Formats: sequence, structure tokens, C-alpha cells
Amino acid sequence: MTPPAAPPAPSETPAALTADEIWPFAGLRVVSGDLELRYLDDDLLLRLAVLAGQGVHEPDAMPFLTPWTRGTPLEVARSVAAYQWRNRAEASPDKLGIELAVVRDGEVLGIQGFYAGKFAVTRTAETGSWLGLRFHGQGVGTRMRRVILHLLFAGLDAHEVTTSAFADNAPSNGVTRRIGYEPNGVDVVAREGKPVESNRYRLTREVWEAQADRPDVQLHGVEPVRRFLGLDAPTDPVG
Repeated sequence: MTPPAAPPAPSETPAALTADEIWPFAGLRVVSGDLELRYLDDDLLLRLAVLAGQGVHEPDAMPFLTPWTRGTPLEVARSVAAYQWRNRAEASPDKLGIELAVVRDGEVLGIQGFYAGKFAVTRTAETGSWLGLRFHGQGVGTRMRRVILHLLFAGLDAHEVTTSAFADNAPSNGVTRRIGYEPNGVDVVAREGKPVESNRYRLTREVWEAQADRPDVQLHGVEPVRRFLGLDAPTDPVG
């Protein structure tokens, strides 16, 4: 007589994926006093887009290589939203462009971003930012740059951070020099059909660590970002 077949083994249900695993940047927050850099969810993004449509700089200035601020308020707002959605879709450890909302007392002031290619290998990132025009001249630009530097150096183990600014953008150049970046060359680029000089700067980890006036900063949600970038295994700094 043939013995009865063994009952089938119970199927294993895979563990549910967490929000951090699906999108590691969703919980990223960097806080210093009343100023916060926060992941741009769709609510913050739409508020940011409205802010951009209200003006980012004076009409006779252009601080960006791509003149995305030209157009009607609706065109500018839609451009901002489309750009951020594209950044999300294209994010990978090999090429990353993350822009965080700058928030103060619940109000969105602008963005502070960082951009990198193969960051786990190079440990180098570029920063960029903008503020709504009505928030210029309040010292926010310096504060938010110091906050993103803390994220990059203390949170993500960067070895070097770079940035650039057009030679005629005095506020941006002033913030960069005040924070301690060193000049790193000059490029001539085409801006709205005309040549213009762009100053390049670099800040090393050693110079940043030696600064006595660094602000108090709290990091939240950094570990999922580290895993996404492949930072669990430390790398040796470039000599």
C-alpha cells in the first residue's frame, strides 16, 4: 500500500517592505535650531513650486546655468515640479541629485541640494541651492549650507564638497568664502547666449573639522540613505 503523500510545506510569506527600503530618502531630516532640511514629499514640493513661481531672484539677474526661472509663475512652478519628479526617478548610487526643502517654522524657504556620481567611491559631492526672493538677505543661505555640510561630512562620510557660483553672483560667492571653501579654478560657460565666468570652490573634510563655529545639527533618517549609497563598508580617503 502506498503511504499518503506528505502535506505540502506551508508557503513562506515574504516580509513586507518598509518605506525606508522602498525610498530611503523619505525620512531624511537635518535640523539645526529653527531651520530644517527635509525630504521633498509632494506636499512640500507643491508649496516649493508655488514659491518659485513668486520669484527666486531679481529680473535682471540669472544665477543658474539653465534659466528655469524665466517664464510665467505657472511655467516656473511646473518646471520645478517636473525637475524634482525626474530627480526621484533617476536617483541611483551611481548618479544622485537630492534636493531637500529648507523649512523654517513650517514655512518652505527654498531648497538645498547635493549631487554626486558614484559617491561611495569618490566621497565627493557638489552642493547647490536657491531661496525664494523674499527670504534673501536673512542669513538663511549661510545656515542651510552649513547644515548640508554636516550631513555630507558627519552623516555620509564625505571627503570633499565642491560648489560653484557665477562671478557676478556676489551673495553666493560670499557665503562660500565665509564658510571656508578654497578657490578651485574658474570656468567660462555660456549663460543665456553670453560667456560668463563661474568660480569653482572646494572644502575638504580636514578644513571643515577644524572649524570651531560649526552649528549644532541633528541628523534623522541617515542610515537608509547610507545603505542605498553603499556606505556600509568604509573606503580609504584619496591621498
